[in-house]
Order: sequence, then C-alpha cells, then structure tokens
Amino acid sequence: MSYADVAAKGPKQSPEEARAPAQPIVERSDDSVSSLVDVDSPHVSSVPSDFEQQSVKTETQAERIEFEKKAKEASKEAAHQAEVAKEKAKEKAKKDAHIAKKNADNPVVLGNVVTVGILGTVLGVGAYRKYAANELTWKVVGAWAGVVGLFAVGDYYVSNYFFQKYPPKK
Repeated sequence: MSYADVAAKGPKQSPEEARAPAQPIVERSDDSVSSLVDVDSPHVSSVPSDFEQQSVKTETQAERIEFEKKAKEASKEAAHQAEVAKEKAKEKAKKDAHIAKKNADNPVVLGNVVTVGILGTVLGVGAYRKYAANELTWKVVGAWAGVVGLFAVGDYYVSNYFFQKYPPKK
C-alpha cells in the first residue's frame, strides 16, 4: 500500500486548512536609513591617486610577497643542503665499499654474510609455507620479527667478540 492510498483514506481537509499560510508583511520605515555609513566621516579611508600604478596595493599583498621570497630562499638553501648531503653520502659509500672489499677475507664478516643469507632464506621459505597454508598472520610475523631482533643483538655481541681476535682492516 502506498502513502497516497493511506492518505486518501484519512479525513479530508477543510478549505481553510488547504490554503497556504499568508506571507509575512515587511514593515517599512525610514529609521533604517540612519544606520548607513556617512561617507564624510573620518573612519572611511581614502587611497592615494596613484593607487592603480603601485606594484603592491595592500598590506596582505606585501606580506604574501615577503613570505614567497622567504620560502624561495629556504627552498634554495634546502636544495643546497641536499646536494651537500648527497655528496657526503657518495663519499661514505665509496669509503665503505673499499672497507668491504678489504675485509672480504675476514672470517667474522664471511660468517655474518653466510648467517644472514641462511636466516633470510629460512625465514622466506617458512613465511611462504605459512602463507600457502593460509596461516600467516600479523601475530606470526611479529613473533618472528622479535626473534630476528634478538638474533641481531646476539650476533652483534658475538661479532664484537670475534672482531677482537680478527680485527677488521680500515
């Protein structure tokens, strides 16, 4: 049953109820004219005659121009600092590459490389098996991340001990 069917079954409106309500009448008076601004009063500011020829017309515009100038200078400074940091990183990478090449025959370094490779393979295969069995959850991932963290701490101390016996070449 529709709304129109239900409404048709109800009581009929009287002609008085069916009429729209009367519109409100706006009362006119001359009192509202007194609140207008007097153009001769001192609170109205005027602009100089060369206003249209000025490059900066308002305080807000001047502030914006100053802000943009500072932002441009900061951007240039940041770009310069990024270039300096990039060069330092390249130099450090070259230095570290030489250290890695010099220490390629160090048994501690070789042991760490082999251990990390084996650990990565075991974790990858184990994670894939859990995923394939639909048993890989965030709890499992978090637990194994904790195990890897503990292993890293242990490896750090063991490596430091063995670096005393087999010092790295600088």
